[in-house]
Amino acid sequence: MKVLILKPSSLGDVVQALPVARLLRRARPGAEIHWWLNRELVPLLEGDPDIARVIPFDRKRLGRLSGLPRLVTHLNALRSERYDWVIDLQALARSAFVSWYACGGFTIGLDDRREGAPAVYDQAVPRTGFTTHAVDWYLDVLRALGIPVDGGFEWLPPRPDVFRLLRCRIPAIDPDCIALQPGARWDNKRWPLDHFRQLIDLLRGRLPRKQILILGGAGDRPMGAALAGEGRTGVLDLTGQLDLQELVEVMRRVRVLVTNDTGPMHIAAALGRPVVGLFGPTQPSRTGPYGPRHRILRHEVPCSPCMKSRCRWRDPIACLVGIAPRLVADEVVGLIDGTPA
Repeated sequence: MKVLILKPSSLGDVVQALPVARLLRRARPGAEIHWWLNRELVPLLEGDPDIARVIPFDRKRLGRLSGLPRLVTHLNALRSERYDWVIDLQALARSAFVSWYACGGFTIGLDDRREGAPAVYDQAVPRTGFTTHAVDWYLDVLRALGIPVDGGFEWLPPRPDVFRLLRCRIPAIDPDCIALQPGARWDNKRWPLDHFRQLIDLLRGRLPRKQILILGGAGDRPMGAALAGEGRTGVLDLTGQLDLQELVEVMRRVRVLVTNDTGPMHIAAALGRPVVGLFGPTQPSRTGPYGPRHRILRHEVPCSPCMKSRCRWRDPIACLVGIAPRLVADEVVGLIDGTPA
């Protein structure tokens, strides 16, 4: 059996969709699973034990008119694979077109009607309710295919050599640490930087032996420098210094992650690390950290969750500003006290 999974982005969404591959391979050990993925995320799934092939999709290049011949070649190569199942977990116009063109034996996807994707599926799987978590929706796709979804699996298999080499490159990393993720794709999903600064001061006072890591991509470097600077000891800025595999291995070892609603939050949750999630415009029951060990903090205002990428409330991002640093520190200390090293 040959299966194509379409879930090209984003980081958190791809991580949350991984149980589909894990449980499918467990139920059908002989299945050959291919995953269609944005090129920048390919390292996340390289060498994955359950995924036979990662098919890179270069959205920027293939989306231009000049990239049309390359796109046609890309699509024809997918069709030539003669997939038995095509599973579209993106459910937008682009992925729906690819799922249609791949011309698999059976095509199934999410019943998300934003861009008319279900029109090309053999079966569309509805979200059972507005607050149904994304992971549970993906698992419903497996249920529709007759694949059992009970039992355990390893969400992100360890890569010990990756961490060993990282420690050689950055020996100052303490695996038994607290991590902070101050960035997010939407500006209005970001807890104020000054709140993060106050949180660091509180944690350094209450947990003086715990190193604090600042995580984030290259675009988060100004925030990382601001939080690690000003003579703060015990704070290590790693923004822009980790690739995806290194990020996973660092996250595997942290005691607690304090984070906005962003991709690394889902990596931590998948690895079973406790998360303090800071939520404002988005709905944690739909896209929050999956699992029981996490703490969700938000400040109630009438417009939250608005599910919008721009804040229009009279007090900008009041839903996040109102989350007090002391409350976050209390949650971190409580999770560490109750979490084995």
